[in-house]
Amino acid sequence: MGQKLRFGVIGAGSFTSRRHIPTIIDSPDAELVALCRRNEEMLRKVADHFHCPNTFTDYRQMLDELEMDAVLVTTPHSLHYEHARAALEKGLHVMIEKPMAIKAGEARELADMAKDRGLVIVVALNPPFWSHTAYLRQAIKSGVLGEIEGVHINWVGNAEHVFGLKPMPDSMPGVTPPTLFRADPELGGGGHFVDSGSHLVSELLWTTGLKACEVCALMDNSEFDMRTNVSLTLENGAVCTISNIGNSGISRRIHNTYFGSKATLFVDGMPFKVTLCNPDEEQVVVSEEDMPETPQPVDNLINAILGRSEPLCSAEDGLQVVEVVEAAYISAQTGRKVTL
Repeated sequence: MGQKLRFGVIGAGSFTSRRHIPTIIDSPDAELVALCRRNEEMLRKVADHFHCPNTFTDYRQMLDELEMDAVLVTTPHSLHYEHARAALEKGLHVMIEKPMAIKAGEARELADMAKDRGLVIVVALNPPFWSHTAYLRQAIKSGVLGEIEGVHINWVGNAEHVFGLKPMPDSMPGVTPPTLFRADPELGGGGHFVDSGSHLVSELLWTTGLKACEVCALMDNSEFDMRTNVSLTLENGAVCTISNIGNSGISRRIHNTYFGSKATLFVDGMPFKVTLCNPDEEQVVVSEEDMPETPQPVDNLINAILGRSEPLCSAEDGLQVVEVVEAAYISAQTGRKVTL
């Protein structure tokens, strides 16, 4: 190809330094041209590590002064809308870390802006980029489960250190230490459910291909939750639950069940294992090495910009997740079911 796609990063922090920036560096179709972060010491550390020539502490200056093709928005949750909107206004394609925004109205505005300008948005929710969920989606689309009747998603683990509730381990990966923005409900947009729970909502909606129409939630603290249970009704009448605990005494337990009219899928992880149980056949166990290969979000954005593929997690996918997450917090705060 000709000139490489020029990427800038708004929010050059710990997570993007270990997941997203390396994908740009490794891509034959892209190059890293700018990094933005408010902390100058940490910004310099990331820039030196990746040999990035341009650094900024003000994202507006970066957008105004540099010619770019795309931007990664990997800032605290409540800032995603502001930063993504500014990039779209400059005519740039955008990858947005989850959640796409805090408010559904903000997410809808971003989706509409991108569509009107012919720009690509990829939302970095995990499920569309995970092998086991790609397998689930294919299995459900094939009809092997029949009609989806119910889904139970259970993620129980411990993330207290990133919420400022326990000391941060010295062994955290990344070029720089993680910040504690999640400890501030204003910056984080809530608590554990808006953070980790966004992935779980994405898994439910993306694998089944169904939209949620009713949401009812219980939280231990509706402003800064660590334990949440959400009941959802999908558009086909299936009743589903998502249990998301972030302060367990055990680091991680994942057990998800998809009930269909013909068969049942069980998911256990990590590493992920999927078991298909049909009442008339021998059960089938699928391990990760036998599941579909999936790209990283940045690779997906690059290929979508170049017309090679569609976004695996589009602006519309990101919007649907924000609608459910926002409804869950409203439900927990009001004690009422929310209709979407």
